[in-house]
Amino acid sequence: MTRFIADSCGDMLQIEGVDFKAAPLTISTDTTDYVDDENLQITQMLDALAAYKGKSSTSCPSVDSWLKVFEGADTIYVVTITSTLSGTYNSALVAKEMYLQSHPDAKIHVFDTLSAGPEIMLLIEKLIELDRDGKSFEDVCTFAEEYQKKTRLFFALKSLHNLAQNGRVSKVVAAAAGALGISVLGTASSEGTLEPSAKCRGDKKVIAKFIEEITQAGFTKGKVRINHVENPKLAQMLRNAVLEKYPQAEVLVYPAGGLCSYYAERGGIMLGIEVI
Repeated sequence: MTRFIADSCGDMLQIEGVDFKAAPLTISTDTTDYVDDENLQITQMLDALAAYKGKSSTSCPSVDSWLKVFEGADTIYVVTITSTLSGTYNSALVAKEMYLQSHPDAKIHVFDTLSAGPEIMLLIEKLIELDRDGKSFEDVCTFAEEYQKKTRLFFALKSLHNLAQNGRVSKVVAAAAGALGISVLGTASSEGTLEPSAKCRGDKKVIAKFIEEITQAGFTKGKVRINHVENPKLAQMLRNAVLEKYPQAEVLVYPAGGLCSYYAERGGIMLGIEVI
């Protein structure tokens, strides 16, 4: 049995017609743990975090959590959030070795996306496509690793508070966000870090900057995946702008899951593209 697995930073809980499972990360305060699964009420979590005065943090899926989603499969493709921001990738590798001890004939590959959110979704979709094309396990892994080099992630965030307090970006950079109407734009670097690149005031300038960034990255057609944190208006504006400039693009807009909502925060937008 072939199974596709991502941690919950991929914003997917299930995929129709596919044996897919998500391994949840957890968002924690001193008083509450928010498990990023199908039971999480994201709006309630964001409201509670906005009112909370203490520090919050995230934790990766445990080895036992990974083993649970591995169980019953013998060909397993695992996709994780960038290892520079989370211990998720390393936890999955430990689980892989443990699973192989009890299932020596299993085949498991763990991909470090060096990214988050929409770029994780793009890789899972490619893995499913390659498997459906009848490629061997080894070829799926090889082609998918090449595909990773042809995807990019961009973001526009209205607040970097949670990223800064968890050491994911500098507090100096985070201070630029939060001012009225200011969004910080950036990208996931080739090393898997989040690199802010510009500040924009107002949604129209944010959209224009997104289009400029994906054009400079070499986008001409192909998949575009856009998630948003309670900001469907801006996400649809971005979708329309992409399609206006690139009519052949395949654009999907969807709400962010719990982990992406925690780090991107209210109003945040993340965009993944493939450069083909």
